[in-house]
Amino acid sequence: MEKAVLKVEGMSCNHCVQSVTQALSDLPSVNNIQVDLEGKTASFEFDDSFVRIDTAKEAIEDQGYDVV
Repeated sequence: MEKAVLKVEGMSCNHCVQSVTQALSDLPSVNNIQVDLEGKTASFEFDDSFVRIDTAKEAIEDQGYDVV
């Protein structure tokens, strides 16, 4: 398993946290998701043989947030 921490801009409430969490949860082999509203981060573990980090970034961006 790989670990990733992404900086996510544009989150302002718990609904935003839920949206990012759900977007990552929908991806195969993504686990241990923690989205920090104050720190503006999303951390998670993933199996890179099933999903690429770019796919995770796109899933978050598709929800309307910026991954920087």
